[in-house]
Amino acid sequence: MNRVSVQEADFDPGTETEALTVGRTDVGAVATFVGLVRADKLGGESGGASGEISAMTLEHYPGMTEKSLEAIVAEANTRWQLLGTRVIHRFGRLLPGERIVFVGVASSHRSDAFAACEFIMDYLKTRAPFWKKEDTPEGGRWVDAREADDSAAERWKT
Repeated sequence: MNRVSVQEADFDPGTETEALTVGRTDVGAVATFVGLVRADKLGGESGGASGEISAMTLEHYPGMTEKSLEAIVAEANTRWQLLGTRVIHRFGRLLPGERIVFVGVASSHRSDAFAACEFIMDYLKTRAPFWKKEDTPEGGRWVDAREADDSAAERWKT
């Protein structure tokens, strides 16, 4: 089971994790990642000074975004022996502490689950067509890609 969703609505990580294993006895490991909106900017990594973020707005290209996420999941399935994946990425205006992304990976073995979960998240950060705008006391600013994200994705190149 591979499922990808791009949605405005929040999600329940517990429900999504359980869906990867319900009725299955072949799953030996599930690795998950939940990304949240931080209230602070990352100093030099985001290209500005540290400060408060009051909200983040995520925009995407409908249709293209889902296809990009599906391609990332398909690539993960060629690299590791996976029994199921679930990727949810939200869009719209989100407040600090709100969930942005869920990646869940089920496998027979933990090494495949951990690696695939990390791979999907690294590629999602660098290859999925999302645009982020931070609202700060100084006004709104679009967030540039971070070198750290590009470096993380580079290690997966074969």
